[in-house]
Amino acid sequence: MRLIGNLLWFLLGGIFLGIGWWIAGFVAFISIVGIPWARACFVLADMSFFPFGNEAIDRYELTLRRDIGTSSLGLLGNVFWFIVAGWWLALGHLCCALFWCLTIIGIPFGIQHLKLAAISIAPIGKTVVSREIASAAREANARVALVNLRRAV
Repeated sequence: MRLIGNLLWFLLGGIFLGIGWWIAGFVAFISIVGIPWARACFVLADMSFFPFGNEAIDRYELTLRRDIGTSSLGLLGNVFWFIVAGWWLALGHLCCALFWCLTIIGIPFGIQHLKLAAISIAPIGKTVVSREIASAAREANARVALVNLRRAV
């Protein structure tokens, strides 16, 4: 089902969304100052090309390591992103989601636009992985937290 959903998504506009994000990423990367936002654009491009079966997850949640994007600098970058572009992008994806959800056949596409709206609000410090990997990372983190709680008692 993922293959069919991703193929239809790609042909019905995902290719243009992804290419747009790649172009925005290259422009941000060339500016040197925009490198953190370039990485965010590339993450959004990955999600825009093939959203079915993929999920955006915090890099810290995936790797349990801090980096610039998952630190307070990443938070500042996300605040700047939200003010400049994030809320516009989220609004656009919300409008597309509403449009797609008007028909029963379009509901899966509307749900994917909602996922893109959520990541477009604050993409710095996130990465796109398969749903199974995201679930496994969360389960492993829950096990570690449980062990830590049992040690604390």
